[in-house]
This record gives sequence, structure tokens and C-alpha cells, in this order.
Amino acid sequence: MPTLSIVGLGPSDAALLTLGSLERLERARRVVVCSTPPALVEHLKSRGVKIEPAPFDAAALLRGVGEAVAAAASYAADGDAAIGVPGHPLIDFPGLPHLLRELAQRGVDVDIVPGVPRSALSAAASVPLLPLPPVAIHHSWEELVEIMTRLRACCPWDREQTHESLLPYLVEEAHEVVEAVDERDPKKLYEELGDLLLQIVFHSQIAAERGQFTVADVIDALANKMIRRHPHVFGDASISTSQEQMRSWELIKTQEAAIKHRESLLDGIPKSLPSLLGSQRIQEKAATVGFDWPRAEGVVDKLDEEVRELHVAVDSGETAHIREELGDVLFTVVNLARRLGVDAEAALRAANAKFRERFASMERMAGGGATALAGRSLEDLDVLWKRAKDHEAGQVP
Repeated sequence: MPTLSIVGLGPSDAALLTLGSLERLERARRVVVCSTPPALVEHLKSRGVKIEPAPFDAAALLRGVGEAVAAAASYAADGDAAIGVPGHPLIDFPGLPHLLRELAQRGVDVDIVPGVPRSALSAAASVPLLPLPPVAIHHSWEELVEIMTRLRACCPWDREQTHESLLPYLVEEAHEVVEAVDERDPKKLYEELGDLLLQIVFHSQIAAERGQFTVADVIDALANKMIRRHPHVFGDASISTSQEQMRSWELIKTQEAAIKHRESLLDGIPKSLPSLLGSQRIQEKAATVGFDWPRAEGVVDKLDEEVRELHVAVDSGETAHIREELGDVLFTVVNLARRLGVDAEAALRAANAKFRERFASMERMAGGGATALAGRSLEDLDVLWKRAKDHEAGQVP
């Protein structure tokens, strides 16, 4: 009965190839390897390993594609052989269960030889590039890291980018995610989330090349932070409301080394945030220490007070005074939105969208085109605006 050795090759680096894997490959009469970089193949051949071309699609085998699995089983049934796979066969070979079932049906014994797992993404990001398959059922996280590594090595544009040059794209992609959520378009949302994820992997790869950190460090830091800041989920703390969670979150943050140096609770809010969003975040932070209106009615009264002060400023005609009082009005409106459980940024986006649609409806009613409303009197524009509102409400065809 033939035996197939499925041998783990580690993270594609000869220095991480185990002695057990190397010995098994050296003893094998026939050897094929899957998705192995040329440098490692040459190293194995220099050690006397008899590597031959694979009579099946190696990348498809790793994914468990039926045709490739059947071809690999036929290869194994012809006599003792070994197949080298990336990482550890039990961890990094998704198609292993499919191959084992096929081998069992053909009466082929199996010997699995462990290797260093490729789950250490820092290693996966720094090893020589692996050849990517032309077609895949589903790409893995490791492949995404490898794709980014290849882009930085082979694409002139990607190679020229820096953390600073990528910032406009990061901001743009974040806004496109927001737009996809507002449009309630799942297909667009997953595409835009992918574009945003690319920016994270891109920045991580640049840092890895500089020896600063890898995407593995990003993931570790995030996972540790989520565990640390949710003691009621991963520990024995008791938290029953979202308000309690917010207070707990801020308290835990103040105890973290990266934040202890801050002079103010508000120092963690980026100054580059849009002013409306920044205002809401400032007020949310202040509320975590109890600096907040007990009831929404108090904010309404404060808004009335600020509007009266704005009237006084307008009567004075002093631009600086008007700007200051108008800012107070806007700040108080955001506070009211927060107390009512409304995201002020989302509310204003919705109002903007509503205005754009009504204005476009006015233009269509006036004959269409960007100049359709030019030269019309304010009375005409008011009539068109009312018709657009009635049309929106379904009161006119």
C-alpha cells in the first residue's frame, strides 16, 4: 500500500524549515511542492530532494478543488511520494480534509509531517513572494498580505507611496464607506470596506519594510485592546447598559500606558475631525465624567439662550462676535442631537441629501440643466421649491 507524506514547509523560508520536514523530503523517492518560492525549491534541490513537476494544479489543491484533489490522489496512488505544502499541513492547508478523504478511498496511507505554521503574519509579510494562483475560490488573509508585498516590490506607483502620500486615499475610502452605508447598498459596502482594508494593509507593509511594525502587530494591538476594554465580556465585570460601558471604556483608557501622558480627557480626539463630528465626540467624552445636561429639555433651553445671543451679535454687525455666537448655536445643536440619541453628522448628511434631491427636482421642473434656475426671481424659485416638496410627498405627479 503506497504512503503519501504531506510535509509542512513552514513560512517559505529555508531557515524555518524543520529538520523533520527536511529529512522526510530527502528520503522520499518522489516529491512535489505546492506554492513554494524558487529560493526554497533551489535550497531543497541542493540538499538532494528529488522535486518533480506537479501533475496537478498545486494552488487549487491547497484550496480543496475537486479536480486537483483527485489528480493529487492519483499521483499518490502510483507509489510512495511526498507533497510539500506551505506552513503546517493541519493549519495552513484548507484542502487537507478533501485530500484525506480521497486518499482513504484509494487505499493510500498518509503521514503528516508538521511544519512551522504560517499564522505568524509577521513572517508571512517578510518572506520571499509566493506565486499567486491565477484563479481562486476565496483568497485568504495571508494571500492579501502577500499581494500587498508583491505590489510594493513590483508596481512603481505602489513602491513610491508613503504614509503621508496615502492619507488622502485613506480619508476618501472612509467617506466612501459612509456613503455606501447611507445608500444601504450591501454590495457597494463590502467593496468599499475592502478598499479601506487595503489602506490598512498598505500602511502596515510600509512600516514592515522600515522595521517598525507589521500587520500582525496591528491585529494583536487591536485584539488586546478589545479584550482589555470589555471586562464584562472577557472578564468578570458586570455592565448592563451602554452608558455604563462608555464610562468603563473611558476609565480603562485612562489607565493605559499610551494614554497616561495625556493632560486632558479630550486629548485623544483628533483635531483633524470634521467640526460637527469633533463636537459630538468632545461632548460624549465630557459626558463620561458626568459633565452633561440631566435632561434634553435643558439643552433646548440652552439653545434658545444661544439663539437670543446670536440675534444680539447680528444686530451688532461685528463679524467676530457673530462667528463666536453662531459657533455656540451649532455646538448646542450638536449637544441636543446627542442627548436625543441622534448622530448629528448623519442627520446633517441626510438633510444635505434631501436638499440636493429637491434642488435637482426644481432644476428638472425648470427644464433641466445646471443653468435652468439662473435668472429666475425668488418668487419663482419658492414656487418650484414648494412643487418639489409636494412631489416628494406624493401630492403632485
